[in-house]
Amino acid sequence: MTLEDEQLNNPLHGLKLDTLLNEVYDHYGWEILAEYTNINCFKNKPSIESSLKFLRKTEWAREKMERFYLYQFKNLPKADDEQYEIPPRLRVIPARQKPKDPAVLILGQAPIPTIRSSNFSDNKPSSQGRDSRSNSSKGSYKDKSEQGFARRTEKPERSKPANASSNPYSDSPK
Repeated sequence: MTLEDEQLNNPLHGLKLDTLLNEVYDHYGWEILAEYTNINCFKNKPSIESSLKFLRKTEWAREKMERFYLYQFKNLPKADDEQYEIPPRLRVIPARQKPKDPAVLILGQAPIPTIRSSNFSDNKPSSQGRDSRSNSSKGSYKDKSEQGFARRTEKPERSKPANASSNPYSDSPK
């Protein structure tokens, strides 16, 4: 089976980014796109042209938008961990999975983003989202900053030579 045969069932196959963005915008609008994708080009003075320009230049944003298109707009089942590592336009979508009606998304009810990456030691998605990084067992931000401050202040001060001038540039060539 060739790559082209595998991609025949992929809703992204042959779909231009312009068409994808127009379909999603026409159905959901900028507010839903901004909240559910968390991409700034949908938050600050959004337009089709500026969003297309940003999405074409920024690979992570384009992949995020393609994921939104597949799993919210086309309402396909979520990808497993193996398929998640592959960019959305290259994922193999089984022939038995057919696109459904777009998911109903309500403004103000976007889920907290979860981290799905192989960077974690247990290779499992974080159930706490972004907040899990700040709640580490090493102490809070304030504790860390106080420790850093204590380290800086505990350094012994060097005594200045008696003949040192107050001008730090006095030794520089003229």
